[in-house]
Amino acid sequence: MINLKKIEPLNSEFLGEIGFTWHTDPDGSDYVADELVEVSEAQAEAYYNAANELYDMFVAAAQHVIDNNLYHEVGIPFNLVDLVRESWENDVHWHLYGRFDLAGGLDGKPIKLIEFNADTPTAVFETAIIQWAALKFNRMDESAQFNDLYDALKQNFRRLVTLDEETESFNEHYEGWKILFSSIAGSSEDEQTVKLLQYIAEEAGFHTAFAYVDEVVFNDEEGVFFDGENYEYWFKLVPWEDIAVEEGELAIILKNIVQNQKAIILNPAYTLLFQSKGILKILWDLYPNHPLLLQASDKPIAGKKCVKKPVFGREGANVSVIEADGSISSQNGGDYGQNRAIYQEFYEFNKDAANNSYQAGVFFAYEACALGYRRGGEILDNYSKFVGHFIK
Repeated sequence: MINLKKIEPLNSEFLGEIGFTWHTDPDGSDYVADELVEVSEAQAEAYYNAANELYDMFVAAAQHVIDNNLYHEVGIPFNLVDLVRESWENDVHWHLYGRFDLAGGLDGKPIKLIEFNADTPTAVFETAIIQWAALKFNRMDESAQFNDLYDALKQNFRRLVTLDEETESFNEHYEGWKILFSSIAGSSEDEQTVKLLQYIAEEAGFHTAFAYVDEVVFNDEEGVFFDGENYEYWFKLVPWEDIAVEEGELAIILKNIVQNQKAIILNPAYTLLFQSKGILKILWDLYPNHPLLLQASDKPIAGKKCVKKPVFGREGANVSVIEADGSISSQNGGDYGQNRAIYQEFYEFNKDAANNSYQAGVFFAYEACALGYRRGGEILDNYSKFVGHFIK
């Protein structure tokens, strides 16, 4: 059983004032829990090491896909294959950040990979700002967290220029290149997340601007523009697979922009290889029985309880739990039912006294840098709660 500490929650008025506007779920309940998960130094270190090891494994798996032309196995849309390869082969296409979703890690339960949100990971605001503020508000030691996300992002923005672990040389190499940050109009969560990233990029030393996606102008030969201004980098909190399927013309233009070296897109197209649940099978093929992995297959796993999930899907949509006898014990609806599916061995999450499940989210920005939790039922979805942590 995991240990929880009750705290005084940050009030909604304060959260709204700092831009955290999605603090209340549609049913009127608070999205951020008024509890913190107790984590030991050793457990935090184990999460850190696991995420770092997993990232190296994902890099090897992605290289395997590219070397063997296995894009179909991970569901990469045909109109993104060239862009995925192009971004992978050029070091300037830096992976800014991602979030590993992990089961276990507490109460003696081994850590297991659930998936890697590498393209458009959310929960940045919650992890970097809200759980830290909760410690401060409750007069706890605000450094008693595995939570260096803010500074890790700032340093990784600088690495877009230095392309190296060391970032001290940023100012001598930076030549005024600009980053345009974009989200789709109508989502407060996406917009405020992007604006937080924009703020961090400005602290890192970049010139920036914000525009909704439909305000941005794209030109094959000249790059990315907003209000007549050209931008060398474009950060978009829009899934690459959505661009491929819903905006095919834009996918082609972005491929040409990258090939013509007129702009760098963040996160790069190759992160779609990491994002695809199909990579879970590749990982299992390359690292069978690895202690951080769960068995994964492109068909139901005979004799084992497993989780079926779409290769590309979000927030638990169209995920189902299939018992060893083939019966479905739990399932979610959604918009991804027609997508190719992957089957992953079932692994129970850590639970609290009320039988709630806890999934760890470990952010990666050059290295593992922060921890936060989502709490919900057997299948975590858009109504799961965010739970911060403290190190005891």
